[in-house]
Amino acid sequence: MSFLLLFSVFIVSIIVSWVVARIFDKPIEKILEKIINDSISYAWKKYMIFAIYIIGISSGVRIWDLEKYFFGYQYMGENGEVMSNAISLNSERWVLEILRSIIEALQGIAIMLLVFFIFALIAFVIMRAIESKHSEKKNI
Repeated sequence: MSFLLLFSVFIVSIIVSWVVARIFDKPIEKILEKIINDSISYAWKKYMIFAIYIIGISSGVRIWDLEKYFFGYQYMGENGEVMSNAISLNSERWVLEILRSIIEALQGIAIMLLVFFIFALIAFVIMRAIESKHSEKKNI
């Protein structure tokens, strides 16, 4: 049952990453074409889509959190003994883990895209400043 949960979370993370990659495909392409203005922008777009998948899957599949279903968890008992407890997978836990996977995948991708868009904005502002300086020199 734990392996089925791991596989389900993996599939959900792939689907979430695919949806986000499809949504941001054109905006990433347009931004990179504007900033780079060369044929290499296509390669950078492919890399960004690949990064969306990697970040989405690695954020959505939280191996360290799913280990509790495989091995349980350990805690100190009242008399100081190390005790272990296995967590059972019921329907509520399945829903919780699937939702957590969706949220974590989206959160990871959102942070990555935020960093990309911040750097793209900085590059765009620098390009505009350079273009305005060149146009001022031509007018003089």
